Amino acid sequence: MNLQKYYPLMRFCIVGVVNTGTYYGLYLLFLHVFHLIYLVSHISAFVLSMIGSYFMNTYFTYKTKPSLKKFFQFPLTYVVNVTVTTSSVYLLVDKLGMDENIAPLLASLIAIPFTYVVSKKILVTKPSGSS
Repeated sequence: MNLQKYYPLMRFCIVGVVNTGTYYGLYLLFLHVFHLIYLVSHISAFVLSMIGSYFMNTYFTYKTKPSLKKFFQFPLTYVVNVTVTTSSVYLLVDKLGMDENIAPLLASLIAIPFTYVVSKKILVTKPSGSS
């Protein structure tokens, strides 16, 4: 069994754990230290962690070179992610009464598979002539 083909997915999961920790730390900082409302805390932490995610995925997950084009395309990977996580945080907190400290973690798990597929399409450049 050739495990090497799964290395990018395993590295993506490692980056995901680091990025989720970064996001969650920033979320709590904005929520409890800066006393921002939870949705503002969520969006702010999300944007900052997305920038970090771009560089971690470029260098570590896919071992490609960053470029301005990829940097500006990378947020597209998060359109579904931010929609799913923001909707989930809102539903979990406001509609289901979940603790606002826990809801973002569950919401982030739901969006992971979508982000992997789209980020790979953007960050991995196919050689010329391949389909």
